[in-house]
Amino acid sequence: MITQAIILAGGLGTRLRSAVPDLPKCMAPINNKPFIAYVITELQQQGIDSFIFSLGYKSEAIVDFISTHFSNINFQLSIEEEPLGTGGAIKLACKKATQQNIIVTNGDTLFKVNITALSTLHETENASCTLALKPMQNFERYGVVEIDETNRISSFREKQYYKTGLINGGVYALSVNDMLHTNLPEKFSFEKDYLENFYQTKNMKGFIQDGYFIDIGIPDDYLKAQKELK
Repeated sequence: MITQAIILAGGLGTRLRSAVPDLPKCMAPINNKPFIAYVITELQQQGIDSFIFSLGYKSEAIVDFISTHFSNINFQLSIEEEPLGTGGAIKLACKKATQQNIIVTNGDTLFKVNITALSTLHETENASCTLALKPMQNFERYGVVEIDETNRISSFREKQYYKTGLINGGVYALSVNDMLHTNLPEKFSFEKDYLENFYQTKNMKGFIQDGYFIDIGIPDDYLKAQKELK
């Protein structure tokens, strides 16, 4: 069972700037509580007891909040001196990991995944990376991930309108050793340069989960979260 998680919280949140100026995206208030608080609490309830916060833009606001409101949790900080992309941020944070495998999630997305089951599949299959996949209908904001009968990733399809499909929900079980020893630049995209570039040669699995999902990256979904996360 994986009990350590990286929360990616270094993004600029430019698309949300109109609704939440002067704050990192994950600090956007939802019913008077920063969104990242919902993410931390969900992971705690799923058995995660050690956190690595991957920070960049206005990291002081996040550190202050965590130190004040989650002072009892075991956490470390991984702070980018300059933007490294999602992949660079994850790789930097992995250097602080104390487990062979780690959960990775985004501070601006809440996807209620069964972490125990995700961990079991990932560890049993000795996977490089296992993606939590969310079934969606009538969407165009996300690309589609396809898997074969053994749950192995078989393709990534570009963003366009889909009537139905599985999307990358942004929650991963990741082999720390594989991430640290894959030949990648300092700055790279986890999605494009790691997942899409290596899924044919590495053992990458998909894990379908139909739990609650919200991504507050755009103002409409930020407002939706205000109603749903009462």
